Amino acid sequence: MRRFAPAALALTGALVLVGCGSDEASGADLSVSSAYIPQPVSDSMAAGFLTITNEGGTKDELTSVTSTVAGSVTVHRTAGGSMEEVDSLDVPAHGRLVLESGGNHLMLENLKRKPKQGEKVTVELHFAESGTVKVEMPVESATYTPKTGH
Repeated sequence: MRRFAPAALALTGALVLVGCGSDEASGADLSVSSAYIPQPVSDSMAAGFLTITNEGGTKDELTSVTSTVAGSVTVHRTAGGSMEEVDSLDVPAHGRLVLESGGNHLMLENLKRKPKQGEKVTVELHFAESGTVKVEMPVESATYTPKTGH
């Protein structure tokens, strides 16, 4: 009987993993597009913009952002012409969270080095339900305006 114990344990573990995967299929289904950072004019901070699309049936929440190029990355909401730092932003089910110039955005603060046009900056988006999503953000010219309008 002891000969079969490792095989039974492995089979049980595989079934648990399969069960976890099927639960996630009904949750948030996130993708990121239109990510970029305008080449910063400041040596200490830069802005970041992107779109998070949720094809899933459950909302999620962007809870924090990290990057090795910045001492900290903060999330900002813009409402009524006023900008404020927030702890999180919702990504609605079957919807989008748009971070754009003049609207909600990321601030990469305490830059360890100033990103240059043509480079890519890696950021990690941390979500309440979906875990961490790594994104390569190209550094564009300081006056770059994407075709998508953000």
